[in-house]
Amino acid sequence: MAGKFPSDHLSAALLRETDPAAALRLFLNPPNATLSAPFSYSLRCYDLIISKLAAARLFSAMESILSCLPPAVPSSGTGPREHLLCQVISAYGRARLPAAARRTFAHPAFPEPRTAHAVNTLLTALLACRSPLRDLLAVCRDAGISPNECTYNILMRAAAAAGSLEHVRHLFDEMLLMGVSPTVTTFGIMVAALCDADKLEQAFEVKEAMVRRYNVSPNASLYASLIKGLCQRQKVDAAMRLKDEMAGNAELVRVSAVYGTLVRALFQVGRKDEVVGLLKEMKEREIVPHRVVFNAMIAGLCEDERDPGAALAVLDDMQKKHGCKPDGVSYSTLVAGLCKLGKWRDAIELVKDMPRRGFPPDVVTYRMLFDGLCAAGEFHEANKVLGDMTVKGFAPRMDGARKFVEGVEKEGDALLLEVLCSLAKVNALESGGWEKAVGGVFNDRGKLRLEKQLESIRFT
Repeated sequence: MAGKFPSDHLSAALLRETDPAAALRLFLNPPNATLSAPFSYSLRCYDLIISKLAAARLFSAMESILSCLPPAVPSSGTGPREHLLCQVISAYGRARLPAAARRTFAHPAFPEPRTAHAVNTLLTALLACRSPLRDLLAVCRDAGISPNECTYNILMRAAAAAGSLEHVRHLFDEMLLMGVSPTVTTFGIMVAALCDADKLEQAFEVKEAMVRRYNVSPNASLYASLIKGLCQRQKVDAAMRLKDEMAGNAELVRVSAVYGTLVRALFQVGRKDEVVGLLKEMKEREIVPHRVVFNAMIAGLCEDERDPGAALAVLDDMQKKHGCKPDGVSYSTLVAGLCKLGKWRDAIELVKDMPRRGFPPDVVTYRMLFDGLCAAGEFHEANKVLGDMTVKGFAPRMDGARKFVEGVEKEGDALLLEVLCSLAKVNALESGGWEKAVGGVFNDRGKLRLEKQLESIRFT
């Protein structure tokens, strides 16, 4: 049977199916479909399967489904299909595939005209792919659509990411000239860009102007940029006053990331005793501490206390007492701190214990441990960590690998041979490092053995 009823059944089945491959099989072979009566898919069915395939990054299958979309009815407008278009573009943006995102924008399955929403979706995807500002401007020019406030905000973010305050200001002026009203997001982008450029005075001028001239109130993100800028200049008292200004709005002050910035700053200026008072204030205001606050404490304790036990206690307490699960930054910060304090054995044990804690070590944590062991001169231990990394497909940073090779040269042919072969598996050493290690250290017999092992890796 064909018609609405079986199509509704398929939509419900696709919605329930969590396995994208199974959903694709279901879509291609729907119940009740027969050779004599081809199945009639609703746009909802296409929406669901494309959404699942896009989320799973099964792009080849997704493109095949797109090619099967029936021609759009001219009177239906752009709404339903535009949702699909934006969904696919966003998926390619998340996958860092800018060319595919641009190709989708012109896909024949989606009829013209393109709306500002579709253009902004493409711009957001290209921004996520770190495409240069000129590419984003070209999209706007070619689309021939009047930019709105969202368009200008995306373009200003791209200019800020490129470190071009001149372009940020130019886009803001153009926005006003075109009669587009700036939003709190617009001002937040400008303030963040100015703070990143260490132009705090101008950033505060923007904050005052947005309220006085445009009747736009600052949000938590804007305050956070200013507080971070003040802390970077070690103007902690001014940052505290700005935090108190936020307290005038209960919703703004609930953003715990601001407290993380302040905690970090207090440790850096030697005012660690005030951290307790800051945490007490958060509790009184019923602000749930985010992991950024605990990560700031871990970093500060590793640098200031010279007592890794206190930092380890924070790591344990953040989940047991506050229900806040540590992330990669939590562990990487602590691993780096333990190595810096000469507690590299504790760092190794912590990394080994991470799977039991529910967070297997990622490449960043491994790199922190590897670099810390090399800095401590523990090259044999670093080599063991390197072995664990290569098994997981992780590679040390090029700079870390180079320092590692330089450090193990004094250990003799056997260790260096093993190290070079391990680094070769993950292509983790610059060509100059290879030439120096192979050409200047090994005797003829060692060179021959190395060449044979490297050739076996190369052709595997």
